[in-house]
Amino acid sequence: MSDQNPAQAAPKDEKTESHWQTVKSLAPYLWAKGRTDLKVRVIAAMVCLVLAKLIGIYVPFLFKDAVDALTGETKPGVETLALVLPVGLILGYGTARVLSQVFGELRDAVFVKVGQHALRQIALNTFRHLHGLSLKFHLERRTGGLSRVIERGTRGIDFLLRFMLFNILPTLLEIVLISSIFWTKFGFLYAAITFVCLFSYIFFTITVTDWRLKFRREMNEQDTKANTKAIDSLLNFETVKYFTNEEHEARRYDTALAGFERASVKSQVSLTLLNVGQGLIITLGLVAVLWMAGQGVVDGRFTIGDFVLVNSLLIQIYMPLNFLGFVYREIKQSLVDMEKMFVIIGTHSEVKDETSAPVLKVAGGRVQFENVHFHYAANRPILKGLNFEVPAGTTTAIVGASGAGKSTISRILFRFYDVTGGRILVDGQDIGTVTQKSLREHIGVVPQDTVLFNDTIRYNIRYGRPDATDAEVEEAARLAHIHDFITALPEGYEAEVGERGLKLSGGEKQRVAIARTILKNPPILLLDEATSALDSHTEREIQASLEQIAEGRTTIVIAHRLSTVVNAEQILVLDAGEIIERGTHDQLLAARGAYSRMWQKQQEASKAEEKLAVLAGA
Repeated sequence: MSDQNPAQAAPKDEKTESHWQTVKSLAPYLWAKGRTDLKVRVIAAMVCLVLAKLIGIYVPFLFKDAVDALTGETKPGVETLALVLPVGLILGYGTARVLSQVFGELRDAVFVKVGQHALRQIALNTFRHLHGLSLKFHLERRTGGLSRVIERGTRGIDFLLRFMLFNILPTLLEIVLISSIFWTKFGFLYAAITFVCLFSYIFFTITVTDWRLKFRREMNEQDTKANTKAIDSLLNFETVKYFTNEEHEARRYDTALAGFERASVKSQVSLTLLNVGQGLIITLGLVAVLWMAGQGVVDGRFTIGDFVLVNSLLIQIYMPLNFLGFVYREIKQSLVDMEKMFVIIGTHSEVKDETSAPVLKVAGGRVQFENVHFHYAANRPILKGLNFEVPAGTTTAIVGASGAGKSTISRILFRFYDVTGGRILVDGQDIGTVTQKSLREHIGVVPQDTVLFNDTIRYNIRYGRPDATDAEVEEAARLAHIHDFITALPEGYEAEVGERGLKLSGGEKQRVAIARTILKNPPILLLDEATSALDSHTEREIQASLEQIAEGRTTIVIAHRLSTVVNAEQILVLDAGEIIERGTHDQLLAARGAYSRMWQKQQEASKAEEKLAVLAGA
């Protein structure tokens, strides 16, 4: 009695259903909507396929007739003819073989554009879907593992597109046709033995292949782990060096590789078992049918050509059948490879636009928070009923201790997350009801940790507005006070910034980020602790640039260092998700509350740093 309960058995049924859904989901990509040219190619490829199979099945008959002509044999009971060279049959045999191959190659040549277009669309849709998912998904995913999942999934789709139409169904059709020929020409027993052999082969292949899938899944899991560890380690190259942990990283990577090695060995051993079993089944069927055909020749019921025909038909049916076994194995493995990719594709974004959501129309850029509540987890509230207004064209600073909820405000304003209560308005429009794209087009962000693309400085600045001219890019760089630095470089604006911009200093990266935001020219500016990771001298320089671009814009400054917000028209002090104080810098100092205490501590820390700097210089 099986110890597997229904709850354990269900996932297998669901997975089988998922496989069929995956296969069906590829159909629209093959029969592309609005692409008549591609549909014509599909039809032409199918015609070539049918012609190639029909001619291929007729080839053994030409060979049989040629053999009979050369041996001087005819049908039983008919007088033997004199030997002659069957030139016509030989030429027909050669021509038929060539035509079968030609139509097969034409099929592939005609269909390749359909397959590549489908693959391109699937890859593009996946890429767009990933960018459409919420920030929560991307915070939880691992870049190395995700890239490997997509790589394997795309490769699996490519295999399915190439083999689903032109190998599985044609091979099954060929099996039916050849089995019918055996029945009508040689008798029921021949067809029965052939059918039993084919059924046994298919059953054995499916059973063993399904059993082997667990090894493939383990290989994929270990491969993903190894790739994730490698990418993560290389992305943190400097940290590894800081702590001289090269051998530690190598051991972690080797542990994952060892798991992949064990799974690979199991997979290969099980594959050997599968191949040997398939070979044994084919051989038994071939020997049995040839034995009967040979006896028929001895008894005078068949000619030598009939014996050759039986062998040729069996070989012709077993060759694609053997290939069908390979294709089935590969398709099952491809489906396993595609599982996680389709899970990603099936993942829905938590932040969605409403149906027919209007675009945001910004006049001045007034921002209002009305009783805003937010939490990442229901049992851990982050923002608790925030109420404040940022008048158009003014600067409001939000300060507070770490964990107070400052950065969360920037995330919900940019709609990385939707609020769990209350609403946020821009010029009187609820941002939860407008399109995300239009909202984000009107907000410029300079984050604390600026990450640049591994491309040129020009590309990274132009990213703020991809259609900007070179002159506009350089003007933005001048306003961000980085133009002189760039022109002093040997490659100028074409200088590569490296992975994540690591070839630039922190201040230089921030200036590139500022130039990028200037080029975007948004009416609302969000500065999320944009200078907190910089030294005091660089911070003062960057702060001057930020104040310059903030002029005339509605600006929200998320800050830790209070010295950067003293000129703000309004300062909000946040504590545990609530506003505990608000006012100008002078008003808050006079109130002698939380802001005043924070100011005093930071001033004392700043003086201590200056003393240390003087001592170090001495």
